[in-house]
Amino acid sequence: MVDLFNIRDKVAIITGASRGIGQAIADAYADAGAKVVISSRKQDGLDEVAAQIKARGGDVTTVIAHNGEKDALQNLVKTTVQTYGRLDILVNNAATNPHFGMMLDAEDSLWQKTIEVNIMGNFWLCQAAVPEMRNAGGGKIINIASVNGIRPGSMQGIYSMTKAAVISMTQTLAMELAGDHIYVNAIAPGLVKTKFARVLWENETLLNNVTQRTPVNRIGEPHDIAGIALYLAAPASDYTTGQVFVVDGGLSIPLL
Repeated sequence: MVDLFNIRDKVAIITGASRGIGQAIADAYADAGAKVVISSRKQDGLDEVAAQIKARGGDVTTVIAHNGEKDALQNLVKTTVQTYGRLDILVNNAATNPHFGMMLDAEDSLWQKTIEVNIMGNFWLCQAAVPEMRNAGGGKIINIASVNGIRPGSMQGIYSMTKAAVISMTQTLAMELAGDHIYVNAIAPGLVKTKFARVLWENETLLNNVTQRTPVNRIGEPHDIAGIALYLAAPASDYTTGQVFVVDGGLSIPLL
């Protein structure tokens, strides 16, 4: 009998895990018995999350890594394997959105930064992680995309394009890696109450508009994303690959 949600002693990397969705996923994995390696750009935030996980009896390691720096991401994987001997799960959660405005007004530097962090960073981590997952006999890659990767968000054109690319990358890697028992899926959250999305949910007019159009009548919380992330990391999803799971409270349901 398969224990569908058993990830005990699996080793997971979660990027952007010092707060928000990344922290919620790290908490869920650690509470389920996984050994978690959490990364972010700043040590202070990681230390706070790690202390909370350790207080609950979890096994956690922190590694500083900028998602736009290839060497740092390669070191993240290397440190994980040196610490725990293997890598089973990768959650590409870290992202940036430095330009909130009309796409045609964005400077080249903002395009480059968003592409490096949201696309290349995810790719570099996959590139470093896959050989270790092959050594472990398989693995799970979970990319955090966005509903904006399916339908572009207002004033978020560059971010939306990069999240569309994350979805395409997910589907391509799913085809290429299935034979290695490495399954690749994406989660597309709607508006979630995180510091990252503060510019959106602190706007009362925008918040009310989204809430009124959402069947569950609220925006998301970080823990709302953790459940599907646990499913995608566990044996329950062993026949699931190349898929995009929209978690938006029903906002994207087509209306007549």
